[in-house]
Amino acid sequence: MEALIGIIAVLIFIFIIFIIWLVPVGLWISALAANVKVRIFGDLVAMRLRRVPPAQIVRPQITATKAGLNLDLGELEAHFLAGGHVDNVVEALIAAEKARIPLTFERAAAIDLAGRDVLEAVQMSVEPKIIDVPDPKTNVKGITAVARDGIQLITKARVTVRANIERLVGGAGEETVVARVGEGIVTTIGSSETHKLVLENPDKISKTVLEKGLSAGTAFEILSIDIADVDIGENIGARLQQDQAQAELKIARAKAEEKRAMAAAQEAEMKALVQEKQADLVEAEAEVPLAMAESFQTGKLSIMDYYNMKNIIADTDMRRSIAGEDIESQAHGTGLA
Repeated sequence: MEALIGIIAVLIFIFIIFIIWLVPVGLWISALAANVKVRIFGDLVAMRLRRVPPAQIVRPQITATKAGLNLDLGELEAHFLAGGHVDNVVEALIAAEKARIPLTFERAAAIDLAGRDVLEAVQMSVEPKIIDVPDPKTNVKGITAVARDGIQLITKARVTVRANIERLVGGAGEETVVARVGEGIVTTIGSSETHKLVLENPDKISKTVLEKGLSAGTAFEILSIDIADVDIGENIGARLQQDQAQAELKIARAKAEEKRAMAAAQEAEMKALVQEKQADLVEAEAEVPLAMAESFQTGKLSIMDYYNMKNIIADTDMRRSIAGEDIESQAHGTGLA
């Protein structure tokens, strides 16, 4: 019997805890004190059954009512069920109301569901944000660009932007703004005749970049672009000329080597041709005695003819020798030797 009474007592205790959890009386009292109309069973208990924490809906509603906003409890619950941040949206609406920024609950909810921080956007509309280009977290020294004279410039800029509530849904983010500003800086420096003009008038970069309308299609409005620092980098033009000279030298060497190889091949071909001709001459000279012997045998050549031919050959060699000595003596006489 005592065990049965204990079980009943435990069940009653559990039931009381369940009722307290199911019916948040304290939250209902707080809502009534703030003039927020909330029904216990129609709203609070129904939220429990829909697995919606009543506190995350009622407390933002209390905050909004105290701030003078008239929000619908069902819309807050629907936004929560859609995966939105109810507290953030309500705080953003209150901040926009205080700053007199036109912002409806539907637009704020859409911005929140789009993945953007709607409260930060409202704060950025009131107090503009400064974006460093490039981002210091990337460990990039700066935006590098080369002027027409070949000198590289390393630039850092600061972009002051203000959130555009109307374009927060579907508008590009900070990365697009940073990329466009970087592209504008590179284009402006690249179109400068010399790097000295950029160093003398860094505000020219800001004016030129701002005139390009970089904020189009983004969720921000660019207020100003300030050049924070401009440093001189490498002489890219000289390095390119040096690389080009080295490339041309390699080409010239390759062409010279090709000509040398062709000349060597031609020389080898000529030597082979000479050797071939010499072999033909030796072969022809070897056939001379045979031809003479045949001539003696057939009677075409007599002994006297042979000796006359030898005398003519000897006389010709003597004349050539004398002519060579005369030419050498004349060269010595004139000092040409």
